Amino acid sequence: MNKRRKNFLISLAAIIGSLIVIIGLMYLGILDEYTAQILTFGAINVIIALGLNLISGFTGQLALGHAGFMAIGAYSTAFLVMQARIPLLPAILIGGIVTAIFGFVIGFPTLRLKGDYLAIVTLGFGEIIRVIMINMDSVTGGAAGLKGIPSFSDDINLGPIISFIWVYLFMIATILLINNLMKSSHGRAIVSIREDEIAANAMGINVFYYKMFSFTLSAFIAGIGGGLYALLFGYLNPTMFSWLKSMDFVIIVVLGGMGSIVGTVATGFILTYLQEFLRILQDYRLVIYPLILIFVMLFKPTGFVGIVEDTKTWVKRVFLKKKGSMKAGGRG
Repeated sequence: MNKRRKNFLISLAAIIGSLIVIIGLMYLGILDEYTAQILTFGAINVIIALGLNLISGFTGQLALGHAGFMAIGAYSTAFLVMQARIPLLPAILIGGIVTAIFGFVIGFPTLRLKGDYLAIVTLGFGEIIRVIMINMDSVTGGAAGLKGIPSFSDDINLGPIISFIWVYLFMIATILLINNLMKSSHGRAIVSIREDEIAANAMGINVFYYKMFSFTLSAFIAGIGGGLYALLFGYLNPTMFSWLKSMDFVIIVVLGGMGSIVGTVATGFILTYLQEFLRILQDYRLVIYPLILIFVMLFKPTGFVGIVEDTKTWVKRVFLKKKGSMKAGGRG
């Protein structure tokens, strides 16, 4: 068994094991409904942040409008479930496909732009989508919002557990999808664009094609996350998808480490819980949360991955030092 396959099996076993443990704690009542909802919401944030990481972290294209794609997926899924009476799983997937189509349409003209220009266009797109949602009263409910969206389960007792299982399974599928993609030839081509676009083009890589592929897949994943979000909370309002929501996903990707799947997953859950924990501070949390982010970025710009790597280096250094001292003592 090669090292890559062994690491994959260990990671998969850890994910499945954590799923079983968390479900058991929820069923026994050790984790209450509020904590279960935070964990479920955190998994949705992880899914969307992984999609953003694909285009910003791995491909190196700065996008700031993922809340717009999330909104399209959320409203599309809600419409399919409420009006077309389509079952949940097909509705979520179709919502993702609809979002991917929007991603393709937006990406085709804008991905020829670079740097700040692409960021400005995607940010503007997110705001345009929000304004459209406000004015489409017959479909989206307008400024009042869309109410009565069916949830994952009507069972009051098992509802939080079933919702968590749905979202967690989609998160696992997203992790496996991106992990396998980045280990393929397509993934290596995508990373080469981030490292040096001119050199990648000179090596015969179709830069625009891979940008489009990455951007469209990123939009699809955001649409899936939006559909899960709609079914989890049962209510949608255009104000939920403002540019501040897009910034939340950017922060998760940056603090987790650009191009890091593990960092994005860990930071997604940590920041989701941190936002909820700081609610006890009321309006002061709007000051404290940004200060924490600024502090981390000033002293550890590589994010969560950098902290882990520094910790591993420190532990290895201490271990080698102790081992050297023991050998010296033995010789004495």
